[in-house]
Formats: sequence, C-alpha cells, structure tokens
Amino acid sequence: MGLFDDFSRFLETRLEEFLRNHPHLELQALDEQLREQEAETLRLITEFRAREKQLQQEILSTAQEVQRWHARVEKAKAAGRTDLATAAEAREASLLRQGNQLWGQMKGIQARIEQSKDLAQRTQKRRQELQEKLKQAAAARTTAAQTAAQTAGWSEPASYSFGNTASSQFDPLEQSFQDWETEEDLERLKRNMNR
Repeated sequence: MGLFDDFSRFLETRLEEFLRNHPHLELQALDEQLREQEAETLRLITEFRAREKQLQQEILSTAQEVQRWHARVEKAKAAGRTDLATAAEAREASLLRQGNQLWGQMKGIQARIEQSKDLAQRTQKRRQELQEKLKQAAAARTTAAQTAAQTAGWSEPASYSFGNTASSQFDPLEQSFQDWETEEDLERLKRNMNR
C-alpha cells in the first residue's frame, strides 16, 4: 500500500500544482463540485420530504389507533371488564409512545429539511459568485490574449529603417525616391534657368 499512497500523493501534488498554474481550471473544478453539492442537497430535500409525508401518515394512523383503543378502554370500563380495560390502557399507552416517537422523528426530518434548504441557498449563492469570477477570469484571459496579439507586431524587430542616418541599412525604395526627387529638382532648375 505504501507505493500506492506515494503515487496517490504524487498525483495530488501534481494536480494542485497544475491548478495553481491554471486558476481558471481550479474555478471550473470548484464550480463542478458546487453543482454536485447543490444537486445532492436537492436530492436529500426530496428524500426528506418523502420521509416527512410517510411519517405524517404513520402519525395519523397511530392517532386513529389511539382513538380506537381509548374508546375500547371506556367501553370495557363501562361494562365492568377491568381485565380488558387494563390491557386496552396498556395498548393505548404503547401507541401514544409510538406516536410521540414518530412525532419526534418528523420534527427531526423537518429540521433537516430546513437545514438542507439553507445549504442549498448558500451553495447556489456561492455558485453565482463563482460564475461571476469565471466570467471575470475569461474576460481577463481574452483581454490578455488581445493585448498580446496587438503588441506582437511592436515587439518584433523591424527589417527596414527610415531616414538618412548613418546606421540605417540600404533601402532600395528610399534610394528610388531620392533619385526621382533629385531628377525633379534638376528639371525644375533647368526650367528656371531657361527663363
């Protein structure tokens, strides 16, 4: 088992390192966990509500049994059958204890439903906050990518130069324009001299 534990720790360390280097993926993983927690909480609420309904039915049924045995106690007492009255009172008391237990279970389930609803609301709120962070992270990544694309041309060295500096390289286009402009100036001088 030691090798497996070492390998498991290694993988966990690498995963944590990867998520630190890619925070948007960590946010997505957290969003998935919250989504699963929210779904699990809603499933539990559904189960608790079904159990609450079941307990309500059992309580109602027990209450009806208590009423039935209470009537039997009264009937046996009225008839002077103390043996039956005593046994019926014991049954009624047992049903009352059972009803109290069911009532306590129902109250416990109702408390769990409220706790689960609160947890679902908190989880939903956290997911909304996380969704906002994911949007901000996506916008930041998009902005960074656009900035990198826009500045890529500025960071590349120029393969040509402008001007007549001594350090400038030979530019054939610049030379052509200079020759043409020199010819124009000569033509203008000739015309001005012929006047």
